[in-house]
Amino acid sequence: MNSLPNLGSKPLVTGSRNYEDPVQSPLKLGFFIQPVHPLFRRYGDVLREDREAVVLADRLGYREAFIGEHLMDSAETITSCLAFIASLAEACPSITFGTGVLPLANYHPAMAAAQVAMVDHLVQGRLILGVGPGVPGDAEAIGDLGSDRNRKTQEALDHMCRIWSEAPPYRIAGEFYRTTTERALDASIGVGVAVRPLQQPHPPIAITSIRPDSRGPYAAGARGWTGISASYVGAYVVRAQIQSYLEGRRSAGLSADPSGWRVARSVCVADDEATARRYARRADGAHGFYFHVMKTKLAKAGALDVMRDFPGQPESELTPQRCLERLVIAGTPQSVADQILAFRQEVGAFGTLLYTGHDWADPALARRSMELMAHEVWPRINQGGPGAPA
Repeated sequence: MNSLPNLGSKPLVTGSRNYEDPVQSPLKLGFFIQPVHPLFRRYGDVLREDREAVVLADRLGYREAFIGEHLMDSAETITSCLAFIASLAEACPSITFGTGVLPLANYHPAMAAAQVAMVDHLVQGRLILGVGPGVPGDAEAIGDLGSDRNRKTQEALDHMCRIWSEAPPYRIAGEFYRTTTERALDASIGVGVAVRPLQQPHPPIAITSIRPDSRGPYAAGARGWTGISASYVGAYVVRAQIQSYLEGRRSAGLSADPSGWRVARSVCVADDEATARRYARRADGAHGFYFHVMKTKLAKAGALDVMRDFPGQPESELTPQRCLERLVIAGTPQSVADQILAFRQEVGAFGTLLYTGHDWADPALARRSMELMAHEVWPRINQGGPGAPA
């Protein structure tokens, strides 16, 4: 995940069985998959597994599924989030998909606008357009490492919105991109005329964020967009992002409604505490590999501090084992519900928790965790009876 810029808390505590969530609005349950798989696995196998995970989320009643994208990464192996979403259009009739994110700096805006519009129709308007600048490895691969990819992303999005709203021929020029159909236009046969999304004027826009001081959440709030806190950031980062998002909404005269903010978390639910903790906290397990990858990438970017729960947290809290203990919510359904409610009180109200999909090191336990999350954890969180999540 990466943010789109310019668009002192306590450590996390666990709650008790009688914990009372101060937020009145129901918390929604969604799904997020980057994903991160061990390098030894066959590519076709992990793609099938990732599709199966999203199909399961749809059947269990998860409200949203955000899909990541990386061009040059043999661990994070979905190279086109839009193609992946399109492949699930018929298999998932209920869930709302999100690009998590579409790295607009990797695309010409005319290409991105056309592909987003097509996928929005394929999924019958169940699409959220998550955008960001992409990661350095992909930028280097396409010869774009030296550009200002944040400005490039903003310009690409502006051009896409104009393509979707203006009449042809298009005459759109900026610092990085130029889109025109003046010479080719023949409206009588459709040439030079862009297709438009099903959702008008465009799908809802979301950004992702990993830093506590990013301007992305503020800009998202001010523009009426939504946003996502990454699954590997600590509590103080999430709190700062939510507060910035609300400040942005207030600055634009919008209500201070936190329901548009999502928080991704790594969660493991099992029928007994020992099984959950053993599966979630093994250094050589799925979660262990995920946090090893994320920690390595953040360290190279000079952003390791975002994994802390509060500024100045000791270095000992950043060991692989402590990251698993602090940043993975694991336990029985009641224990997990308590931990989520306690986390929500600490960071502030938000609208959706995105269950982060990991490699299915043990497929039976991985599926069971998703099932328990929907049918046992969520009714406890929203104080309802057994059934699908809110």
